[in-house]
Amino acid sequence: MRRFFRTVFLIDLIEGLRVTLRAQHPKNITTEQYPRERPRIAERYRGAPRLNNHPETGETLCIACNLCAVACPEVLIVVGSERNEKTKRKELTTFTYDTSRCMFCGLCEDACPVECLELTQDFELASYTREGQIWDRQMLEEGPKPAEYKF
Repeated sequence: MRRFFRTVFLIDLIEGLRVTLRAQHPKNITTEQYPRERPRIAERYRGAPRLNNHPETGETLCIACNLCAVACPEVLIVVGSERNEKTKRKELTTFTYDTSRCMFCGLCEDACPVECLELTQDFELASYTREGQIWDRQMLEEGPKPAEYKF
């Protein structure tokens, strides 16, 4: 008889709703006002890639060694280089990075001997096309430009 009353009056459902409503009390809810207030990013967060330039000369630090492309498990980095006849050194001509396939593991960053390539704390990587996810050398040197919202 007791089981019948619990089934008819939905006692289990009411007990479950009570637990849910108690956990969703307004004092327990925290909301980030996202574009207005920037979220705190963890110190070790790996986000958008960037090619670093020399701070004084402005030249790229990349020596076109291709170690980042070899270390990448997703094979999404393509490094193009040309040998300079005067200096007998390789010079970087093209550098593409496909952020749509990147899993942000940081292996490319670890493989770079001159610390040219790094994963920054920028997290706004959205674009409207797939082509927008393939970054060239210029985009990697400038970094992403997130939209600024006016309120």
